[in-house]
Amino acid sequence: MSADKSTAERNLPLDKNLLRYIWRHTKRDQAWVLTIILLSMPTYFMVFDLPKQIINRPIQGEGFESATDTANFMQLEIGLPSWLFGGGSFEIFGGFDLERIDYLVALSLAFLALVCINGLFKFYINTYKGRLGERMLRRIRYQLVDRVLRFPIGQFRRVKGSEIASMVKDEVEPFGEFIGDAIVQPFFLGGQALIAFTFIFLQNVWLGFLTMITITIQVGIIPILRRRVLELGRRRQITARQLSGRIGEIVDGITAVHVNDTSNYERAEVTGRLGRIFNIRYELFQRKFFVKFVSNFLAQFTPFLFYMIGGYFAIRGTLDIGQLIAAIAAYKELPSPINGLIMWDQKRVDINIKYGQIVEHFNIDDMTEAEVQAPTTETIPPLQGPIEIAKLGVIDETGSELLDNVSLTLGMHEIVAAVGPPNSGVETLPAVLARLQDPTSGRVLIDGKSIDDFQESITGRRFGYIGPESFLPQETLGNTLLYPLKRVPVIEPELDAATTAFRNRNIREARIAGNIDLDMHSDWIDYSAAGVAGPEEVHNRLMEVLQVVELDDMVYELALRQTLDPNENAELCTEIVSARGTFRTRLEKLDLAQYVDPFDRDAYNGQATVAENILFGTVSDDVLGVENLVKDEHMRRVLADTGLDRFLFDMGIELAETAIELFADLSPDNPFFEQLNFMSSDEMEEYPQILSRIARGEFDKANELSRQKLLLLSFRYTEPRNRLGLLKENEEKLILKARQQFQADLPESLRNKINFYDKDTYNAVSSIQDNILLGRIAYGYSEVTEQVQKEIHLMLVELGLKDDIFRAGLSFNIGSAGKRLTEPQRQKIALARTLLKQPDLLIVNKGLNSLDGRTQERLVGKLVELARGADGRRPFGLFWALMTPSLAKKFDRVVVFENGAIVEDGVPKDVAEADGAFAALVS
Repeated sequence: MSADKSTAERNLPLDKNLLRYIWRHTKRDQAWVLTIILLSMPTYFMVFDLPKQIINRPIQGEGFESATDTANFMQLEIGLPSWLFGGGSFEIFGGFDLERIDYLVALSLAFLALVCINGLFKFYINTYKGRLGERMLRRIRYQLVDRVLRFPIGQFRRVKGSEIASMVKDEVEPFGEFIGDAIVQPFFLGGQALIAFTFIFLQNVWLGFLTMITITIQVGIIPILRRRVLELGRRRQITARQLSGRIGEIVDGITAVHVNDTSNYERAEVTGRLGRIFNIRYELFQRKFFVKFVSNFLAQFTPFLFYMIGGYFAIRGTLDIGQLIAAIAAYKELPSPINGLIMWDQKRVDINIKYGQIVEHFNIDDMTEAEVQAPTTETIPPLQGPIEIAKLGVIDETGSELLDNVSLTLGMHEIVAAVGPPNSGVETLPAVLARLQDPTSGRVLIDGKSIDDFQESITGRRFGYIGPESFLPQETLGNTLLYPLKRVPVIEPELDAATTAFRNRNIREARIAGNIDLDMHSDWIDYSAAGVAGPEEVHNRLMEVLQVVELDDMVYELALRQTLDPNENAELCTEIVSARGTFRTRLEKLDLAQYVDPFDRDAYNGQATVAENILFGTVSDDVLGVENLVKDEHMRRVLADTGLDRFLFDMGIELAETAIELFADLSPDNPFFEQLNFMSSDEMEEYPQILSRIARGEFDKANELSRQKLLLLSFRYTEPRNRLGLLKENEEKLILKARQQFQADLPESLRNKINFYDKDTYNAVSSIQDNILLGRIAYGYSEVTEQVQKEIHLMLVELGLKDDIFRAGLSFNIGSAGKRLTEPQRQKIALARTLLKQPDLLIVNKGLNSLDGRTQERLVGKLVELARGADGRRPFGLFWALMTPSLAKKFDRVVVFENGAIVEDGVPKDVAEADGAFAALVS
């Protein structure tokens, strides 16, 4: 399909008739599979006819009255009843003569061959239908997502993201199976039913009429009974979608739930929804299984008539046994296609209902034309301006007037602040400029051309926008920053022949399914837009913009918490290992070494837990977490051999007694539990029962679960933090002995799960900071921790590892919606990635509103200087709707809004001296 034709099709609304939609996109495939079905019909008929020949001729001896008689094998003929063309037979193939036993074997083998052929036909047809259905399902899902990307922005205020996701993912899922069957299945099953009907009629006309009557009753009654089932299915789908949306609201508004104590209201509300779903589903099950009962009864009623009436004809001699058995065998094959046709019709109606709902939700007025978002590899030249806003009016969905006849001219590189009280229109104009709000009247011109005529490839690349909300998808920090540069593939990947062939197949399949054929495995980053030549320079550019928004230190802090794979970062890991001694010397010179307890194979580390001291390493498998370590057979054997198990058992009792005495009366959310690192508030209830049964010195009396619980407390104990004086020098030596034995006798199953501390080896499971320290910072010295981290940073810079560590920080996963970062950090990232693409005009709409006043003022000052071309950089325009009106004095021009109109406009100093609306805002 040509690009123009594909684009024109995308602009059309979704076809309201599903069958027409399917036929338009699959008519060639449908025609092919229908041809295969027609080719399969003769062999399907032969499978019915052969059993009759086997029974009547070689088994019952028809034609073999004497031992020397032969029969013609493969003489395929269709016998005609006397009432049809006067009887006789119709010969298909002459065949060749065989004796009775040979004839039986030949017919049986022919029957087996036909069964295999029919099976292969079904296999091919079903596989082809499956691929056809999945391809169309892919097309539909892509079209729905494509339409979501072209929804007018206002539509997203009326729909829930979780409901849209549910429709795209779940509600169209049944379409895949039906689409493959939509046109083919009636022909396939209808052809099979027609063959079976015809065969039964050819055996006996009365049996044929009986079959027709019962099948007609079944076809007439079942759809009527299923109408209510379909309605219930529709209601179930709607209520399930609404539940999905409601759960999404709860997740998004979880803070409001907690601060208002409305969790039980939410539980009750969800309970009500679940109750409605339960009632619908229960009635649905009752009716569905009743319909199944009726269908099964009617399907079994016909064999009853065959046995009775067919048996009567056989006794009378008007119907031979072979014909009766063949007719019964043919009927056994009949319910499957008949029920299949009924099910197909039910599914057709059900899918049409679901498809209608999809069409209703995705056929939206004022959808962005597909041409506006067309991909382009052309270089977009800078916009020159000016920006002319003429008689602009905006009315929202409630009828409120947000902008009233606003006219304004802005230079493309002008530095303008917009201020005004809430709902004055100051928030609306930036949204209109960024094409996030459609004006009701008036127009916006850029260099004399309407902004509506610009493709997104122009405004999306030459304009930058930062709003009050900063949503970031779950990604690494680096990919999040580079996201605005990913417009079209820029550099094709270098692949081997097999991978290239696989990639080409995927692209070809995407085109067939009507998907975009751009390869996700290519390099999508537009390096020129960031002002760099290629991948080698982009990290320096990222560092530059992060310094502007004051996030460079955060990236280094994140980097120190990251882990490195020595196989992928061999050189960097070697450098870090080499730097350990250098850093230790640095700490000693700064008198900080006393606050960092190193991991020494022959010394107890007081800042680590008992478990960490025994293990003397980090685990790469959660199976060896401290909760499971107390259960590990090897660990328990080491504790028993060294006698440490009994000591730690008694120590656990003392820890439990102390914790219960001090914290038992506190509420679970009391902050004191944060200091109690060896026992959580949830575990507090378990230990009084254990202590009531056993005491110190009763290790042998305790059951296994109690031993594990008490050992767990001791394993978590840290002397400097808990300060109970439970570990003396002798006990520490005992733990060191256990450490040595644990490593010496380590089973093969644990060797690859534990990374032991070694001064000459990089620990792949530990963070970069832990690998440099190879020890623990003393507990309770927060200033020391900050100073040590600062010294690590300085040392890495001196060693020339700054860029490598920075890259490690960029690999930090920011979490769902960026929630592993604070809101101020997310807003700074939104600003940084907008600066990265070097826009001609940066539009800020109440952005950076979560930052403190000093930081806001500092960043606003930086951006204004950057916009003016500080340090020889390319200047750009700045239009900022400010939260703090006093900051407007840093700008070259201020526009003041009131009641949807501009009331003042000019140089900030002059406007302030006019003692008008602006003066009132900044006073």
